[in-house]
Amino acid sequence: MRPIFFLITYLMIAAFGFGQVPENSELFRQLKIADSLVFEEGFNHCNLEILKEIMHPDLQFIHDQNGMQDREAFFQGFEESICSNPDFKPIRKLVKGSLQVYPLKNEGKVYGAIQTGIHEFFIAEPGKELRFTVNGKFIHIWILDQDKWKLFRAISYDHQQPKRYPDPFEDHFPFPLFHDDSTIESLIKALNIPSISIGYIHNGKLQQIRAFGQQKPGVPIAYNSIYKVASLTKPITALTVLKLVDQGEWDLDEPLASYYVDPELINAPYLPKLTTRNVLSQQSGLPNWRYLRPDKKLVFEFEPGTKFQYSGEGFEYLRKALEHKFSRSLDDIARQELFQPLGMHDTHFFWSDQVDENRYAVESDPDGHPLPFEKYDAPNAAANLLTTVEDYAKFLVCILDGGGLSPQLFALFSSPISTVKDGINWGLGMQVFPNLPGDEYALVHTGGDNGTKCIAMVLPRSRQGLVLFINSENGLKIWKKIIEEYFGETGAEIVRRNLEG
Repeated sequence: MRPIFFLITYLMIAAFGFGQVPENSELFRQLKIADSLVFEEGFNHCNLEILKEIMHPDLQFIHDQNGMQDREAFFQGFEESICSNPDFKPIRKLVKGSLQVYPLKNEGKVYGAIQTGIHEFFIAEPGKELRFTVNGKFIHIWILDQDKWKLFRAISYDHQQPKRYPDPFEDHFPFPLFHDDSTIESLIKALNIPSISIGYIHNGKLQQIRAFGQQKPGVPIAYNSIYKVASLTKPITALTVLKLVDQGEWDLDEPLASYYVDPELINAPYLPKLTTRNVLSQQSGLPNWRYLRPDKKLVFEFEPGTKFQYSGEGFEYLRKALEHKFSRSLDDIARQELFQPLGMHDTHFFWSDQVDENRYAVESDPDGHPLPFEKYDAPNAAANLLTTVEDYAKFLVCILDGGGLSPQLFALFSSPISTVKDGINWGLGMQVFPNLPGDEYALVHTGGDNGTKCIAMVLPRSRQGLVLFINSENGLKIWKKIIEEYFGETGAEIVRRNLEG
């Protein structure tokens, strides 16, 4: 086996010297089609004719758990294990945005390419939702043979089956544990919840995505379904702004009135005290939304910086100040600072032709009936973000890695600044739960609009995280149970503090 690995290592070094080709290049497009033929047609649909056509006669398939196979042994095992039982069919999905292609050249001419990526595997059974089993990485070496791409070498490695739940909490959990997917399926059906999507972060990496139910009647949920996540917009806005602060382009303590003044606050005496620091720590002094006040007016209800009061209006004021200074939309700024660097390709502040409506998880009422939804056409810094569990988990992993901020600024982001109540504080964009069991603390944010209930949280010291998206008004009836199960005693304490008072 050693000469094969020497060859692969040599080819990888050579390829990486030329650099990754962009996704809009012809080479990337051709190799993406080739990948689809191997897995979508071959693996997922057992189209052996296409698979045999695209495999090189000297194929070597190397698997970190099943050893090395030549072409003949590969096809024998493939037919016996993958295609022999249609009632228990493995399915492969490529993780969106993970595919990379590096050309192999000789005398300036491309003769092959190295393709890398991440894939997830599921089990398809009749009448059931796809069941996630494992994820892994792959390296493919493709060779041009008479102007046709042939898979020459394939390595499948780093397969992970993370432990899903902390066993020590099992004896204290009042409901059946969710080790079995059917437990969640039964529970959401009993609660009239159309769907729930779960992303679990372990050791600082997204290890698991689970999706149950339906986006809307007759349309199964998928691992990449898009949800409106309400106030989970705010941490995205906060980190975007803090990146500008870190770059010296924005000041935490400069009055926002330097760039924008709302017509209803022109004569407000507290206007000079409205700063980014006060907005992000939920001490703006503004109401949550002006339309909720009896007079429908935007007013300061107390001096900014003196106490906590949750406010969407504060975040919207910050957005307008940013956009006036930079002459760019918040969506554009966030795309540059967060979405593109983190690969959050399915995250948008508002509806556009870039949002795939066919993947939208429609909000629902307490009886599980779909609700009408509005397609917002402008960004809101406090609400209406459209995203997937995978994308938001990438954002949480970024937070676990320090948010791309200086240590001093990240410490401000993740430290208590204002006090909600005993045991719950607010930093610069998220709730801070200090002094949790196991010398842990949590950064938490919830999101709730009519028909949607979501929560995102990280435990920085143990490098764990959880994302829950639920397209139901009944979502609160289930997410607390899941938090307790994933995070044991720590999760139970977070739930208890949320429930008290």
